[in-house]
Amino acid sequence: MAELSAEPVSRRDRLRADTLREIKQAARQVLVAQGVDGLALRAVAREMGMTAPALYRYFDSREDLVENVVADLYDELVSVLEAARDAVVPAEPGPQLLAVSRAFRAWATTHHAEFGLLFGSPAESVGIATHGEGEGPAQQAARRFGQVFGTLVAQIYLDRGFPIPADDEIEPALQEQLTTWCDTLPVPLPLGVMHVFLSCWIRLYGMVCMEVFGHLRFALEDPQPMFEAELRDLAGLLGAAQEYRPPST
Repeated sequence: MAELSAEPVSRRDRLRADTLREIKQAARQVLVAQGVDGLALRAVAREMGMTAPALYRYFDSREDLVENVVADLYDELVSVLEAARDAVVPAEPGPQLLAVSRAFRAWATTHHAEFGLLFGSPAESVGIATHGEGEGPAQQAARRFGQVFGTLVAQIYLDRGFPIPADDEIEPALQEQLTTWCDTLPVPLPLGVMHVFLSCWIRLYGMVCMEVFGHLRFALEDPQPMFEAELRDLAGLLGAAQEYRPPST
C-alpha cells in the first residue's frame, strides 16, 4: 500500500513561515549593527518596513523574538561544527574534536555580535524566557550544540579511554552536581569523564571568549598560536596527543 503523502502546506502558512524567517533575519541584522541593547521590536519593525504592533502577530514579545533568534544562531553554529566534523577523513573522534574546536573559534571570531548574544550574556539579560516545564527553542538548540562536543569526548573515552579522577578524588559538592548531570546522559559515563570534559570545555571556551572580547590584547596580537597550544594540551588530556596536527598540515 502506497504511503500517504504529507498534508500540503497552505499558501497562507508558507507566507507566514517566510515572514517569520524575514523577521528573524532582520533581528539578526539589528543585533549585528546595534548590539543586544539595540535589539528592540521597534528597530526590527523599521528594518522590516512594518509597524511594531504588527510584529506581535508573529512573536508574543521581544523575549520571544530573541529566543527564536538565539535558537537559529545555535542551529547555524551546530551546522558549521557538524560540517567540520564530517569533513575529517578517516572519521576518528580525536581529529574530529580538533576540527570542531577550530571551527568553533573560526565562527566566533567572525561573528562577534552573534557570539556575544549566545555566550557573552546571561540568558535573562537578553530576555530569553525561562520555562517551567520542558525547554524552549533556545535551550533545545543550546543542548544540541553541547552534544557535538560531548559526543566526541564520550566516543574517545569509550573507544580507548583517557586518564580520569576517581570519584573519591572529586570534591563532594562537585561530585553531587556531576552525578545529577550524568543522570541526564543517554550513555552512562564515570563522573571523572565529565570532570575532564568540563575542564577541557572551560579552557577551550575561555580561550575563545577572551579572544572575541579582546581580553588577550594586553599580551597577544595574534591569539591563534596560543589557541593551538591549548588545543594540543587538551588533546593530551584526552589521550589524543599523537593525533594533534597543526592546522597548516
